[in-house]
Amino acid sequence: MDPALTSLAQSAGTTLVTLMAADAWQRTRDGFTQLWRRMQPERAEIVVAELEAGREDVLAAVAASDQETLDELRLQWQGFVRRLIVARPAAAEELRRLLDELDPEGSVARQVTQHATASGQARVYQAGRDQHIEER
Repeated sequence: MDPALTSLAQSAGTTLVTLMAADAWQRTRDGFTQLWRRMQPERAEIVVAELEAGREDVLAAVAASDQETLDELRLQWQGFVRRLIVARPAAAEELRRLLDELDPEGSVARQVTQHATASGQARVYQAGRDQHIEER
């Protein structure tokens, strides 16, 4: 996938999950619902249900300061958006317009920071071989 489209999907997932817990939720939900109804009407009802369930999960995660769940939800929505763009490339331009409308300054997506931790153990998959690596 084109890096610009990957970035668009990441920004959309982050913006959507952030706005699920904000006053702009209704407008955000309506915008994403309309996008799916135009671009993938056969999946629109599934996405609407996921938006509602996702909002409940976001509100619970925010109340519990559960960053891991918020990160998982962002990734989930990035995947939904990425699959939409792959299936319907014309959705990319509509999605950009929607994000510009919902977050004109792009500040919502920039508020989120990512962090990673190393466990000292990893698995490497190469040419069908599974190797366990342990740092010392």
